[in-house]
Amino acid sequence: MLTDWKKLKIVNSRNQQLDALLKPSVQPGRQNSTGIKNKVIVIVCHGFTGSKEGGGNAILMGDNLAKIGFGTLLFDFAGCGKSDGNWKELSLSSQIEDLGAVVKWCRKAGYEKIILNGRSFGGSTVIGYAARDKSITALCTWAAVARPEQLFTKAAMGSLEGPESEPVIIHGEDESLTINRGFFSDLARHDLLRDASAISPRHFLIIHGSEDESVPCEDARLLYQSASDPRELVFIKGANHRFSKHTNEVWEVFFKWLNIIPT
Repeated sequence: MLTDWKKLKIVNSRNQQLDALLKPSVQPGRQNSTGIKNKVIVIVCHGFTGSKEGGGNAILMGDNLAKIGFGTLLFDFAGCGKSDGNWKELSLSSQIEDLGAVVKWCRKAGYEKIILNGRSFGGSTVIGYAARDKSITALCTWAAVARPEQLFTKAAMGSLEGPESEPVIIHGEDESLTINRGFFSDLARHDLLRDASAISPRHFLIIHGSEDESVPCEDARLLYQSASDPRELVFIKGANHRFSKHTNEVWEVFFKWLNIIPT
C-alpha cells in the first residue's frame, strides 16, 4: 500500500515531530540538485479528528497524483495520528504553524511550487496559512469550515469561560470529544473569510458536498463570495461531509483543476 512512499519526521516550531509521508512524482521531469524530478508538490491537511492516511484514501490519491506529475506530502498535525503532542491542546493557530513547518521542509527539499489541499478543519488551516504565505501556488478545500468559532461553539457543552487549560466537551461527527478551552479563544482570533479574500491572484478551488451534515453549504458559498478570481466553487451532488460515496467524483474535479494551474 505504501509503495515508493518515504517516511519523514518534520520538526515544528514547538520542537514536536510531525509524522509525514512523501510520494514523489513518477512522471519524468528535470532533476534538480536535491534529486527531485518534479518541482510541484501537493501538501494534504487532514480533518479535525483525522490522520494523514485518510483511511487509505489519501494514500491512493497520492499514488494517482504521482502518475500525473505531482508529488504528495501527507502529515499528521501535532497531537494527531503518529505525531508528537496532545490532541486536547490543538488549535487553529498551532495547525497553521505545523503547516508552515511542512511548507518549509518542502522548500528546503527543492520543491518550487506548493499546492495546499485541506479537508474540513484542515481546509480552514490551509486558508489561514495561504493568506499569510503569498508564495503558495494554489489551494483547494474540501468541506472547509469557514466559520469555525460559530460551528464549534454551537457544538460545545458547558461554559467557555474560565482557564484555557480546562477541558470542554464538544459533539464530534461520531462521538463526544474533549478539548482545552483555549481552542475556542484561539478561534476568535481568526477571520477565515478575510483570509479567503487574500488568496487572489492565486487559484482557489472550493469543493463541498451538497448533503454535508457537519459543515453547512453556506460556508462554501461564503468562502467563494469572499474570495476573488481565479476561484471556483463545486458542489458534489449527494455527497456527505466525508464524501464517503463520492471519492472518485471529488478526485476527478480536483485533478482536472490541478492540470489548469500554471506551474
